[in-house]
Amino acid sequence: MLHHMHHHGKTRDMTQGPITKQLLLFALPLMFGNIFQMMYNTVDVIVVGNFVGKEALAAVGSTTTIINMLVFFFNGFSIGAGVVIGHHFGAKDEEKLHTAIETTMTMTFLLCIAFTAIGMGYVRPMLRLMATPEDVFPDAVRYLTIYFAGIAGLLLYNIGSGILRAVGNTVMPLMFLILTSILNIILDVFFVVALHLGISGVAYATILSQFISAALTLLLLSTSSEIYRLTWHDLHINREVLGNIITVGLPAGIQSVITAFSNTFVQAYINFFGSSCMAGWSCYNKLDQLVFLPMQSGGMAATAFVSQNIGAEQEERADKGTIRAIELTLAVTLGIILILIVFARQAVMLFTRDEEVIAFGVMFIRTNTIFLLCNCINHVLAGALRGRGDSRGPMVIMLTSFVVIRQIYLFVLTRFISNTPRPVGFSYPVGWTICMLLELTYYYVRWGKGRKMVKTA
Repeated sequence: MLHHMHHHGKTRDMTQGPITKQLLLFALPLMFGNIFQMMYNTVDVIVVGNFVGKEALAAVGSTTTIINMLVFFFNGFSIGAGVVIGHHFGAKDEEKLHTAIETTMTMTFLLCIAFTAIGMGYVRPMLRLMATPEDVFPDAVRYLTIYFAGIAGLLLYNIGSGILRAVGNTVMPLMFLILTSILNIILDVFFVVALHLGISGVAYATILSQFISAALTLLLLSTSSEIYRLTWHDLHINREVLGNIITVGLPAGIQSVITAFSNTFVQAYINFFGSSCMAGWSCYNKLDQLVFLPMQSGGMAATAFVSQNIGAEQEERADKGTIRAIELTLAVTLGIILILIVFARQAVMLFTRDEEVIAFGVMFIRTNTIFLLCNCINHVLAGALRGRGDSRGPMVIMLTSFVVIRQIYLFVLTRFISNTPRPVGFSYPVGWTICMLLELTYYYVRWGKGRKMVKTA
């Protein structure tokens, strides 16, 4: 059965075969998908900016934070489900794998209902809370109401891809993503340019294309002859499985929400330096996101690899895969960083022609990006720890370094040392470096040599 599964490429059993190849075949489609998604978000913004107007553009911008909070939180659930499913897949335990998939899907349907209701009910209060300017307010309400009406599409697509990834299939989710993106652009142009629906048109285009990709993912899961098939009449919630999902998923969700939230604090310190510095910082942040792509893919590959191998009780292979994933991620990231540092000026000029802004952007790039190498280790180790079912460790470490230590650094720096842009921007590398030191120590003591020493003692 398993050998025949390999050739179809529908699942990838990562408990055997060459490690590097397994990791690359998993991570490359993910990375490609990420790059694609970035491009397509940019197109969305271009359509809004050019055909609807700057109020609408500001409205879409101001709503991303709200949407991200929900999506990040849900991604935690998705990670937890992936670990549990990968675990049973690696253990070749078909019955438990099914229970895990049915529970995941049932919970997702319930969450869809909840998110839609909460989202649509609280659009106005949420926007008021964020002090959305009056001229942007009506557009933002329109956009968000439609967006939340269709949030189910996004959640179902996310969880469907999560299930496929857990069994090692990253190619199908990528195909759906490409299809959705192209569809979104076509619908954008049709609704906005042809039908003049303005910002509502952009929102409709987004949710329609999300629903179509969700439908395709569910179709693939329910008609599949593979081990991960979804059977609708079996949908139920298994308490124990849900417990396992939450143990891994909740810390992961909390961590990404709070980390995203903490970046807005750094923003407040940057805003003190005026609009040129703000613009330079946001150009730097856009480019910084690009460098994060290989790390995210590497971390997800580590999670899937480790959860399958722990399921198959192959501790050493799990460790080997973790180290290999770190090496691969470091290599790719270093390449991107060096290009960015050399061509920093040209990179910032993609966003702006303003000399002052360019100067700030280049300074932030040359000061910070090399430290992103620490984050390769952070992300992949966190992914590997989650794959082992240990999600609380990385959460505590990341929140300590990215929130607590970063805030202390900024407070002490700006009050007592020097309130200038470069050291304020350097609050990012400070967090990353401390996180790396803590995480390596934790991994070593809890899961590495330290554990073996404890066992023999």
